[in-house]
Amino acid sequence: MENNERESYFSPVYEDNHLLVIEKKPNVPVQEDASGDPDLLNVLKEYIKVKYNKPGNVFMGLVHRLDRPAAGIMVFARTSKGASRLSDQFRKKTVDKTYRAVVTGNPPDEAVLVDHLWKDSSRNVVSVVPETHKEGKRAELRMKTLARNSGLALIEIELITGRSHQIRVQCSHAGFPLWGDYKYGDGNQPQNRNLALLSFGLGFDHPTQKERMNFSARMPDETPWKIFKTTG
Repeated sequence: MENNERESYFSPVYEDNHLLVIEKKPNVPVQEDASGDPDLLNVLKEYIKVKYNKPGNVFMGLVHRLDRPAAGIMVFARTSKGASRLSDQFRKKTVDKTYRAVVTGNPPDEAVLVDHLWKDSSRNVVSVVPETHKEGKRAELRMKTLARNSGLALIEIELITGRSHQIRVQCSHAGFPLWGDYKYGDGNQPQNRNLALLSFGLGFDHPTQKERMNFSARMPDETPWKIFKTTG
């Protein structure tokens, strides 16, 4: 895979025998989906196969997910041992995950959002439902506003739970939908906007060396992120 082609899917951040850390580009599916578009998992397998001249099938372990429209830091496992140990950290919630988003409206300086969410899998749509809903799942996040500019706000989010579309649904329900969110926004989004949601920080223990590893994404140099470019 040529560099210019690769860069439309991901940018490599770190790799060793057990790990591959990358920055995912927006609108790239992590796994194969109904669209038939190239997916990140297979693109990464091809990248490793070509770079290291590996014969046969290449192992690439998917240990967490990111919505197709979102961008940012992800870690993949290059060995089954790495996949098992990383998956265990995600399951035990010892992985540090922070997200950044640009939202419309007027979010509070700090808040804890708690809702119950239900996913209609047939439509791939998540809704806020009453606590009594028999299929609803509790969703919690912490957020703080880092900056405000031109009617938009840059927020940082820590997920306490990990529900499908959680950030997008909870922020929209609270009155500050994400910029570029066609599914959960206010219905007035111009076309061709990328969803302003970034997997910003990821911290985990190396699966074999046990050292703590921390990675941060670069703030995109595009609208609306660039109006907050000086924010740390």
